[in-house]
Amino acid sequence: MFGISPIGWVHTLGSLPAIPLAIYMFARHGRIVPRSTPGAVYFVSMLIGAVTVFLVAHQPVSYGIGAATILLLLAGYGVGRISFFGRAGKYLETIFLSLTAFLLMVPTVSETLRRVPDGHPFVTDPKSPLLLGALASLLVILIVGLTVQIVYLRRQDRLQSSHVLI
Repeated sequence: MFGISPIGWVHTLGSLPAIPLAIYMFARHGRIVPRSTPGAVYFVSMLIGAVTVFLVAHQPVSYGIGAATILLLLAGYGVGRISFFGRAGKYLETIFLSLTAFLLMVPTVSETLRRVPDGHPFVTDPKSPLLLGALASLLVILIVGLTVQIVYLRRQDRLQSSHVLI
């Protein structure tokens, strides 16, 4: 079904939980929260997807996306534990983990449009306006989302700073 191999199904089903978990954390917390139960499941799910992409990829760009996802995921989950970064740690954590969600959605949208419906996909040409428009929309969502997250974190920092002074 959909021309997916057994390891492809492991890749797809293993990384699939990361999508609703990311949406949940963005809606509830405004960012991916690594030190939470949904954050831990997100990490495992993203790691499964990023590692298995090397077994299922057919395009060289997929290897780059997989490697970048692993690096950003490890950096995002690690930077908040390093006191050297201070307040910047939360900003870096937010940026890195938001980028992992973006890197998850790029191939998800692309592969979905190129495989669904089974036998008659929406997109057959990689230069299709539908595909390019969908990917451009993801980029806009990333830029707007990161901007909103940074503004929100700055406001939180200011509120915490003003409470300390009182």
